[in-house]
Amino acid sequence: MSTRFRISRRDFLKVSSALGGGLALELALPALGAETKGPELTAWIVIRPNDEVLIRVARSEMGQGSSTGLPMLVAEELECDWRKVRIEFVSSAENLRRDRAWGSMATGGSQSIRSSQEYLRRAGATAREMLIAAAAQRWKVSASECDAENSVIMHTPSARKIRFGQVAQAASKLEPPQEVKLKDPKDWNLLGRPAPRLDIRDKVVGKPLFGIDVQLPGMVYAAIAQCPVFRGKLKNVPDERILGLRGLIKVVKLEDAVAVVADNWWRASRMLKLLPIEWDVGANGAATTESIREFVRFGLEDSAIPVARNDGDVEAAFASAAKVVESEYFAPFLNHAPLEPMNCTALVKGDRVEVWAPTQNAEATHAAAAETAGVPLGNVEVHLTYLGGGFGRRGFQDYTRQAVAIAKAVEGRPVKLLWSREEDMQHDYYRPMTLMRFKAALDAAGRLTALRVRDASHSIMAGVRPQEIKDGIDRHALGAIIDSPYSVPNLRIEFAMRNSHVPVGFMRTVFHSQNPFMRECFIDELAAAAGKDPYEFRRPLLTERPRDLGVLDAAARASGWGAPLPAGVHRGIAVQDSHGSYAAAVFEVAVSQSGQIDIRRVVVAVDPGYVVNPDSAEAQVQSCVAFGLTSVLWGEITLKDGRVEQSNFDNYRIMRIAEMPRTVEAVLVPSGGFWGGMGETPLAPLAPALCNAIFAATGKRIRSLPLANQGLRLA
Repeated sequence: MSTRFRISRRDFLKVSSALGGGLALELALPALGAETKGPELTAWIVIRPNDEVLIRVARSEMGQGSSTGLPMLVAEELECDWRKVRIEFVSSAENLRRDRAWGSMATGGSQSIRSSQEYLRRAGATAREMLIAAAAQRWKVSASECDAENSVIMHTPSARKIRFGQVAQAASKLEPPQEVKLKDPKDWNLLGRPAPRLDIRDKVVGKPLFGIDVQLPGMVYAAIAQCPVFRGKLKNVPDERILGLRGLIKVVKLEDAVAVVADNWWRASRMLKLLPIEWDVGANGAATTESIREFVRFGLEDSAIPVARNDGDVEAAFASAAKVVESEYFAPFLNHAPLEPMNCTALVKGDRVEVWAPTQNAEATHAAAAETAGVPLGNVEVHLTYLGGGFGRRGFQDYTRQAVAIAKAVEGRPVKLLWSREEDMQHDYYRPMTLMRFKAALDAAGRLTALRVRDASHSIMAGVRPQEIKDGIDRHALGAIIDSPYSVPNLRIEFAMRNSHVPVGFMRTVFHSQNPFMRECFIDELAAAAGKDPYEFRRPLLTERPRDLGVLDAAARASGWGAPLPAGVHRGIAVQDSHGSYAAAVFEVAVSQSGQIDIRRVVVAVDPGYVVNPDSAEAQVQSCVAFGLTSVLWGEITLKDGRVEQSNFDNYRIMRIAEMPRTVEAVLVPSGGFWGGMGETPLAPLAPALCNAIFAATGKRIRSLPLANQGLRLA
């Protein structure tokens, strides 16, 4: 059964006192342990005498709704009153002291719910059984005669009742049960039903919730300029021009950057611009987009290109084919472009370090701070704030290291490092530039019999987890290609790793952002060559992948695929699984002769196994549409003289509210039996579905992004 939707800042900044001497933060709730005021039943749950339930969140909140979805998992099994649930972020220092009792604090890859759902549900069930046991002991009855519901424990035979808050203290002293039974999904009361986001009210009223909002007593501010050519170094920075200027505290020289520390950020930024900085740009000062593209393209021509997969005999299939189709596709570098630029506040005092950061991985921030300051891990505290967008960018810790290094230079004073928008745009870890060449064979009946793919791309893993690269193959970079859902008897996948000086990193859906665009558009090319409907062409190729086929059918059914459309309106379809879930999309568009695209309707079907909060799931689909269309329509980072040319949102366009498609439908078809992600999967099929719709409308194949470079624009 499907659920369909139509689309027609911080009382919560975490300041832990666990290390002692923690600084008070205006308009902030303390973090772990500072205002617990109630017994802890498990590491995740504190129940106060007034029945308020405090549920701890170990993952970052960057708009995806995890700070609501994760507590819902606990609350479902705990059987508490959802209206009385409050949350707090876990302290990385406390997690370290408790031998990582809360597990991973990393947020990325749509892992928050799917990788922690079981132990969170068990935490809730464990606490529930402890509460029931405590009530049973008070009543001197068997726990088997008792049940819990809505923060109340009931003794069925006598109809006696007692509130959670009345027995929480006694329950906290009991030994937790070794085994607990989790609910069958059919018995869920909270999960799978819309629940209001716990963070929305504070954001709507503008409470200071984000890293950029942090205010501390005696705080100073740092503006930074980094070498404009990646891998370049700082050569010299005479500071005579700003010495004696009002507000100046210090000029801090780093290996590849200069920071000015002042009594407010505006003065720091203005003084930084006055400095005649000399850079050693190294060997990359002449690099351009064109030179990098040719460098990547060379991988397609390499006769010794490594083979990642080789099924059957593609060459024999090509030799006997009724028709052979070949195409080449391109995707550029992309910027994460979060609305909140990189920032971090740090305080170094003797051998102790405190950091306030909008990070996607508080543990990684903790480790980076300790390493930079040269102190033991136990001497660091990280206060996790909300994130004003992340999309993978805030998993990297360059801004943390910079903030701690600068704070070390002005020891004893908290320093807020804030990147300008220009620094943020020009010093990202970009989505990799990728070139891909396809060759396919069709038999006389139009069936796909062979496929060869040559992929030349930058490797993210080469920089972050090189141990995962085997025999020159980065399987991560081949996502959606090496594990394509389509059954092809003869299949050869080749990969050429081509790393330039441009830093690359994880972005929302990562390689499932550009690779499905290429693969699914080429599949449409094959359907056209076979004279078949694109939807019907895909179906027999997916018979061995029922969940992929299921979302394809769901999207086609919801869009009315095959039914007549208004004159001039055309459909495009695509399918792609990623991050543990399955998605398919259909676009309905009209394209004018001058290249104006009118996106009438977007339908996205998603099977994540289980849906925790349908409201958040719907919002994730809408968010993916906005993020994905931004990339497809305008997204492109270009280089000249080794430098990124884009500097702000005037020349790196993002989608505006008024530009959103008039109708976005989220079709949720959870099939059960597994837990997938929702924050990234809906993005994967969007670019190809749109480009396939444009072909249906114009007869023009889109093999290179963005659409702005193809003479196409929004109506």
